[in-house]
Amino acid sequence: MLPDKRIKDILKQQKLAPKKRFGQNFLVNKNISEKIVGLAGIHPDDTIIELGVGFGALTIHLAKICKKVIGLEIDSGIIRYHEKEGTLPDNVTLLHQDILQTDFSKLASEVGGRIKIIANLPYSISNPLLFKLTLHRDEMEWAVLMLQKEVAQRLSANIGTKDYGILTIRMAACASVQKLLDLGPQHFHPRPKVDSQVVRITFYPKPKRAESLPDFDYTLFKIIVDAAFQQRRKTLVNALSSSSLLGIDKKSIEAALVQMKLDSRIRGETFHVEDFVTLTNILQQSSQI
Repeated sequence: MLPDKRIKDILKQQKLAPKKRFGQNFLVNKNISEKIVGLAGIHPDDTIIELGVGFGALTIHLAKICKKVIGLEIDSGIIRYHEKEGTLPDNVTLLHQDILQTDFSKLASEVGGRIKIIANLPYSISNPLLFKLTLHRDEMEWAVLMLQKEVAQRLSANIGTKDYGILTIRMAACASVQKLLDLGPQHFHPRPKVDSQVVRITFYPKPKRAESLPDFDYTLFKIIVDAAFQQRRKTLVNALSSSSLLGIDKKSIEAALVQMKLDSRIRGETFHVEDFVTLTNILQQSSQI
């Protein structure tokens, strides 16, 4: 694990710099790195996908306890540094890839099972990456992620709060979220202006899903949730019926709420994930979507 000053020296020697467009904040606390890897619950026969290798803060510890690490890194300069200096163990494979463009279905096939991810995520891509994980939920087993604390809190926000929204609901439909660790800016270089939080996202196995949820069409569910929060201050009936995403008439939505014994003036921000699943199934059956 490289201390703050050593990372600065390497960046200078290799003519590298933390790139704003990549949102790079390198982890510089050895004890924290070890703690994160320890909390991840990794087994010796695991193949771990690391998103954003950086200078190997997590990679080195991962390689000691699992069978193989596949590191995806967008910064070609960092990859050249590792290849030139031989800094990483033999059971680490580096791939020059943009995480958001990675084919997780193909990766799961190559790994031979559901994917296990660990990452100190660039804050600028946290939201799109989290949504991408939900779309590839069938290929995911778990993900231990370092996130901006504000984003992490949205993952398990309470209903009716300002943080409760699309990300909360779409994630709750396919995974459970557990807070592991809070971190301040002092553990990174350069220091971010926000606090961080490490969470573990455990995806429900197919076809089980959450025990509290019946089978449902996730694609339609996603459309309904997105439409409900496009204009979150509108009633659910008005938000859904006026959305170009859905194409279902107002009467059908009102009838579905009557069937659910709910007030037609209800808003999406007061809907539990179970409610959205029930609504999805009713609308699918009644409208034959």
